[in-house]
Amino acid sequence: MNTLATTTAAQPVVTRPAPVPASPRLQWLIGAAAVLLPLIAYFGTAASIVAIWQRSATFAHGFVIVPITLWLVWGRRAQLAVLPVRPCWPALAALALCGAAWMLASLGDVLIVRQYAFAAMLPLTVLAVYGTAIARALLFPLAFLLFGVPVGETLIDPLIQITASFTVEALRLTGIPVLREGNNFSLPTGDWSVVEACSGLRYLISSVTLGCLYAYLTYRTLWRRALFVLVALLLPVLANGIRAYLIVLIGHLSGMTMAVGVDHLIYGWVFFGAVMLALFWIGSFWREDHGTPPQADVAHAAGRSAPPAAVAAAALGVAVCIGVWPAYAWQMERSNAVPRPVDLASFQAQVPETGPFTAWAPDFAPASARLQRYYRVDDATVGFLLKFYRDGGQGKLVSSTNKLTGQRAAWHETGVAVRAEAIAGRTLVLRETTVAGVDGRFVVWQWYDIGGRATASNYVGKLLQVKQKFLTGSDDGAALMVYAPYDENPATARPALRAFLRGHLAAIDAVLARNRRR
Repeated sequence: MNTLATTTAAQPVVTRPAPVPASPRLQWLIGAAAVLLPLIAYFGTAASIVAIWQRSATFAHGFVIVPITLWLVWGRRAQLAVLPVRPCWPALAALALCGAAWMLASLGDVLIVRQYAFAAMLPLTVLAVYGTAIARALLFPLAFLLFGVPVGETLIDPLIQITASFTVEALRLTGIPVLREGNNFSLPTGDWSVVEACSGLRYLISSVTLGCLYAYLTYRTLWRRALFVLVALLLPVLANGIRAYLIVLIGHLSGMTMAVGVDHLIYGWVFFGAVMLALFWIGSFWREDHGTPPQADVAHAAGRSAPPAAVAAAALGVAVCIGVWPAYAWQMERSNAVPRPVDLASFQAQVPETGPFTAWAPDFAPASARLQRYYRVDDATVGFLLKFYRDGGQGKLVSSTNKLTGQRAAWHETGVAVRAEAIAGRTLVLRETTVAGVDGRFVVWQWYDIGGRATASNYVGKLLQVKQKFLTGSDDGAALMVYAPYDENPATARPALRAFLRGHLAAIDAVLARNRRR
């Protein structure tokens, strides 16, 4: 019998990648517990961030940073469910470096570095415990946490200068005569001053934060995101200058009856809100968020999750890398719990004392000890101020909040420069500031003495404090100022300042050395 053999055409075989198994719940729970470790170990630093959010309207946006971050993470839950949990061990070294940076910042009492080191530990912990695939999928939400760190106060003075210069030039272009002295200027109808609230810092921070979030949610291409963020950075600076100009113009045209009180602030926020709405409206024309958002790259992250024991080992590594530094800091603070008293009374001048020529005093943090005297030097009066700061005191020697004149004080700075003066066979680098106020003008020579080293730089001062505390356990130091009045030319005050220092610099060094911790 013949058998009829039939053949069928070969069908193409379609192969599909095997689905990536969902990560076990236990690994996720261990990782979540590990992410809480930086909050526990550095609770004091986290609390300092929240305290600044509470007391400063400039940084009040910080209260929404964590909720927005959690919302962004929740929005990617479907992608995260198919990614494997595999610890990234090199991230532990990065965590240890962050802890070391926190420790050095603690030695130098640099709060902003401590806060950034703590904030950076959160995404690094996610990377260390969950791995590169999950950290990559959460790159922006984790980076967005850094916007919660209250930073930017160092920009206040430059922003004030920009705002004052823009306002004065715009007024002059308008045909209004202006007499400027520092950040203060006078119009025929009244006097104005550009202070901290007018710097536009809060507008700048709000604009950049919202701009980054808007760019992430609205655009997909990197160049569009970068361009939008750049505009969000520059626009508030320009808008704040226009805002300040319009406020002064309204006040001038109304005879100082409008835009000089509460309406001044209300107008500022309304104007800023209109500018931001215009920015987002214009940016919406090039939006790329239509359709399905991009999915996480699963193909490059295929594989099984690490066993729970490996994830637990990574969590233990996180605890060790971040926990050793607060323990060391606590031990060091215990050794300085009872500082010895400071005695400045041994300083004796070789010239007669006289009455003060000004009621001015610098807006510095309270010191452990303070000496302020006025002396007759030749035909001039020289003021001398020494503020000594010791461990356990109420304030910090080097701080961005320490200023010669406060924002609402009766005195204001009209110029700052760094000078090198040859005094008693040595070169003393000083910060020279001219100050004007209700009782005249005067020149202030200012410097720090830390461990017997003199500097006029805040940054060098902090480094000297870190070095001294690391070697001796103490960050003792002093802020010193000598000042003298002048009429028209600041140079006329310098001979008296030089003469006083030539005759008394050795005595000043001696009293500092006697109080320096051995």
